Amino acid sequence: MSATGIGVAQEEATAWRCDPYTDALASGRGPLFLRRADGSVLPLDVERWCGGIDTVDATVLDRCEGSTLDVGCGPGRLVRALAERGRTALGVDLNPLAVAHANASGGRALCRSAFDPLPDEGGWCTALLIDGNIGIGGAPERLLARVRDLVRPGGLLIAETAPDDVCERMTVRVTDGRGGVGAPFPWARLGLPALLEAAERSGWCADGSWRVRGRLFAALRSGPEVAPPC
Repeated sequence: MSATGIGVAQEEATAWRCDPYTDALASGRGPLFLRRADGSVLPLDVERWCGGIDTVDATVLDRCEGSTLDVGCGPGRLVRALAERGRTALGVDLNPLAVAHANASGGRALCRSAFDPLPDEGGWCTALLIDGNIGIGGAPERLLARVRDLVRPGGLLIAETAPDDVCERMTVRVTDGRGGVGAPFPWARLGLPALLEAAERSGWCADGSWRVRGRLFAALRSGPEVAPPC
C-alpha cells in the first residue's frame, strides 16, 4: 500500500519538505514550530534531532530488540547510534535532506513514508515512533495498524507520547516563527492513556512505560509472540 493510496502522502510529503523545516535541518537549529489553525504553536526540538543521542534516547536504544525500523527518523541520530552498536537499523523519512544526513552520518535511511513499500515488511523486530511521530498522518490507529504490519509477530513498538494526558487531532503547518510557513497537514498528539487505547484497537498489547527527564515512552507488543525472540 502506498501513502498516496491512503490519502496522506501528498500533503504530508509537501509539508515535511518545506523550506522552514529543511532550512532548520541544514543549520541544525531552530526555532521551528507546528502551528495549529488557532495560531497556537508546538515547539520542535531541532537541536536535539540534529545532535547525538542523550541519556533519554539511550533508554530507548537499550530496549530495542534485534532489527529496528525508525519511522520518521529525521537526520538519523537513533539509526546512527544503533549502527554504532552493531545493530541492523533502518530509518524512513519524507525529507531528502534528513535522509541524506542520516546516511552521511553512518546510519541507513530511505526517503519514504511509512505507508510506502518498505524492506522486510513483517520482519522487523522493533519499530520506533519517537519525537512525536505517533502524530504522523493525524490518524494514530491507522499508523499503528501499519506499523503492526511492518514488525514480526510478537514484535516491539516503542512510541514516545505527549507528557500530559491529551488526545488531539488537528491541522498544522511547519513554521519558523519568522514568516516561513509550510503547507497544512494533519497531525495528532496523544498522551499515554490515549495511546494505549489506540494501540489496543490496533492490535497491540501494552508492555510497559517509562518517563525520563520529562519525556514519556510506551512499549507495545504486537499480539502473542509466536516467532522465536529476536
